[in-house]
Amino acid sequence: MRARFWLLLIVLFSWASLTNAQSPAQHRIRVLIIDGFSNHDWKQTTRLIKGILEESRRFSVAVTTAPPTPHDTGWDNWRPTFTGYDVIIQNTNNINDTSWRWPRRVERQLEEYVRAGGGLYILHSANNAFAHWQEYNRMIGLGWRNRQTGVALELDSNGHIIRTPPGQGEQTNHGDRFDAVIHILQRHPINQGYPEHWKTASMELYRYPRGPAEHLTVLSAAYDSISKKTWPVEWVVKYGKGRVYNSSMGHLWKGDVYPISYRCIGFETTVIRVTEWLATGKVTYPVPANFPTATEVSLRAVTDEPKGASK
Repeated sequence: MRARFWLLLIVLFSWASLTNAQSPAQHRIRVLIIDGFSNHDWKQTTRLIKGILEESRRFSVAVTTAPPTPHDTGWDNWRPTFTGYDVIIQNTNNINDTSWRWPRRVERQLEEYVRAGGGLYILHSANNAFAHWQEYNRMIGLGWRNRQTGVALELDSNGHIIRTPPGQGEQTNHGDRFDAVIHILQRHPINQGYPEHWKTASMELYRYPRGPAEHLTVLSAAYDSISKKTWPVEWVVKYGKGRVYNSSMGHLWKGDVYPISYRCIGFETTVIRVTEWLATGKVTYPVPANFPTATEVSLRAVTDEPKGASK
């Protein structure tokens, strides 16, 4: 009788161990990256973001690539499905050719997805995209827009928001990339545990980001020595029941190869924590010991491309 008891206990323990071992894969957050056109290197951007997320073993990442030209016949058959995913990462940009748009049915699908509670990550140049699309402007809050479009936000010396009306100030622009010191303005699950100031490598800081700026919270900002002003770096937007994250971090230009902006431990950590928060409203991914400080960037080796990235 006792032998049977111990045998049953061993079987139950083995079953529980196997279930626990399998559960991370079974419960990975489902992510869809949309790419296909941009004035940036969208192919490498997708590969590296996919690698960063999958290396954490918290995400399952799929990719849908839009047709290769604005008037390609493949647009009729490009029908991405959003409802099966927890987070959509937007990695397309039509700033240099405004005829390159998603079909209206796909636009409506994204609106409905986010409004119903989906998570949307606006990845760097994606906030340059789709100025024609009114609901997209509401979802992203602020973007790369002309001076007549929406309010522009900047921060005063006390971290208070200054709103510049349409027609005043400048259109959105940026200077050279630089190692920017990120100032935390609003504590949030994404940046919980981060130092008050941390340095990220080779970032583009957008001056006069513009848009509706509705239901928007600025999480962090950085000082621009040229304009001598402080501008938002990261913000989150509430759109219906959904969550949207937008940031100018994540620049990857044509000709760059695994640049230091993507090797930055602070950026990689933020990508993972943002995506988890967009999906669940919580963040469990820990802040690594080698996270950047206020005076020092922290980089992966150039030979240490994220293991989840498949070439």
